[in-house]
Amino acid sequence: MLDPWRDDPRIWRRGIVTGALALLLALVMLLHSRIPNTIGNLGSLTETFLPWLGLAIPVLLVVGLVRRSATALIAVLLPAIVWLNLFGGLLTDKTGGGGDLMVATHNVNADNPDPSGTARDLARSGADVLALEELKASAVPVYAQALASTYKYHSVQGTVGLWSKYPMSDVKAVDIKLGWTRAMRATVTTPAGRVAVYVAHLPSVRVKLKAGFTARQRDTSADALGEAIADEPIRDVVLLGDLNGTMNDRSLNAVTSQLRSTQGAAGSGFGFSWPASFPMARIDQIMVKGVDPVSSWTLPATGSDHLPIAARVNLDTTS
Repeated sequence: MLDPWRDDPRIWRRGIVTGALALLLALVMLLHSRIPNTIGNLGSLTETFLPWLGLAIPVLLVVGLVRRSATALIAVLLPAIVWLNLFGGLLTDKTGGGGDLMVATHNVNADNPDPSGTARDLARSGADVLALEELKASAVPVYAQALASTYKYHSVQGTVGLWSKYPMSDVKAVDIKLGWTRAMRATVTTPAGRVAVYVAHLPSVRVKLKAGFTARQRDTSADALGEAIADEPIRDVVLLGDLNGTMNDRSLNAVTSQLRSTQGAAGSGFGFSWPASFPMARIDQIMVKGVDPVSSWTLPATGSDHLPIAARVNLDTTS
C-alpha cells in the first residue's frame, strides 16, 4: 500500500506559507518584550492578550494536515513549545488547602444595577478582607450597610474601599498621580500577624483605531503605585485591585517586579476576570510579597462587568 505522505515528494515543498506563519507566531510569543510600545503601545496590547495567540496553533496544525505538508507540521511545533513554556504552568492545578487569610477583590462597576446583591454575594464568599473598586459615591452607603454584619472594620478612600473582619490601622490614600483618589493602603492586624493591604484601581486603557492602545495614564499610575509599595515598611504585603493590565504587560513592571500573582503561584488555569460575560484577560489582580499563596480562584459573577477574584494566603509570622 502506498503511503501518501512518504511517497509524495511535495510534502516538503507544500505549506511554506503556513510554516512561515508558524515561525512568525513563535517569534511574536518568544520576543513579545521586544515589540516596541512607541507605536500605539503595540507591545503592551500584544502582552495583554498573549495567551490567546495559542489559538492560532491548532489552526495552523489543521492547515498543515490538510495540505499534507511536513514543513508546516514541523514548523507548528515551534509556537507550541514556546506557548507551553510561557503558559504551561497555568494548566496545572496548584491550589492547596488551609491558609491564614482569605482575601478577595472586585471591581463592582459604577453602573452596577444591584449593589446590595453584589455586596451580599461577596460577604457570603468567606473573605476575611475584601477590596472594592469603582465605588460610586451614592452607592457607598448601600455597600456599607450590606457588608456591616460581616465586616466590623472598613474604610473608603475616593472610589476604592477596604472591608475587614480584623482591625485596620494606618489607613491612608495612596497618590497614584491622578488628581483624585483611586488607591489606598491599610495595616490589617490578623491573628497570624500584620499585613499591609493595598487597594488600587489603575486608569482604564482603550484601543483606538488611530491612537492604538492608549495606556499612558495607567502606566504613570502603575509607576507611582510601585514606588509606594517599594517604600512599605511592613514585610507582608497584599495588593488587591483592578490594574487594567495583565502580569505579562511590561508597563506594569514597577508593580509586577516586586510582587507575584496568587493565580500563577497557587491557582488553576488563567483566572481571567474581564469581561464577566466572556472573560478574556486577568486584569484584576491579587498580588503578594512576603506572603505564601495557598490557593487562588475566581468567584461567581455579580452585577458587575468584572468577575470577583479571591485567594488564600499564609502570612510570615516573623514580620
